[in-house]
Amino acid sequence: MRHLKAGRKFGRTSAHRKALFRNLVQALIQRERISTTLAKAKELRGKVEKTITLGKKGTLHARRQAFKLAPAKDAVQKVFGLLAERYASRPGGYTRIIRIGHRKGDDAPMAFIELVDRDGEVSSKQKTPPKKGAKDAKPKVTEKKEVEAKVAAPKKNKGKKPSDSKKATTKKDKAEDKKKK
Repeated sequence: MRHLKAGRKFGRTSAHRKALFRNLVQALIQRERISTTLAKAKELRGKVEKTITLGKKGTLHARRQAFKLAPAKDAVQKVFGLLAERYASRPGGYTRIIRIGHRKGDDAPMAFIELVDRDGEVSSKQKTPPKKGAKDAKPKVTEKKEVEAKVAAPKKNKGKKPSDSKKATTKKDKAEDKKKK
């Protein structure tokens, strides 16, 4: 019986497991969204939330404890700076787990684990569809979508013949145009 035996072992030694979660905590803090197995994501959630709570305390002792969970200097600086400010009014629940299906090789359940209220995330007000008859309510287009739209526009005409209204730009067509004049 496993009474009071908290945490998953993942078939690793304790040192290997500790190193694994240090790397995962560091990666999640730096990238704010990572893909991993569902079991690792569930185990990682508590460690990341503890680290962010330490960042909100802001003391030297909390900083030293955070170095145990994420030994990278830039990750700890981000926790005590940017993330502490972002989650100052939030009493917990800094992460979200989104299931993304099964891995192709071994059919392991995979998931995204991400920090809530990320910079690139759309707010809940923009997610709701506009009401019927509301002409002023247009969804905001991000710079990335604008660039994708500009890149995608020329691809639509690819493979089509030039229309009669436009002049052709091949050498043969230019020579014919000169003969006509």
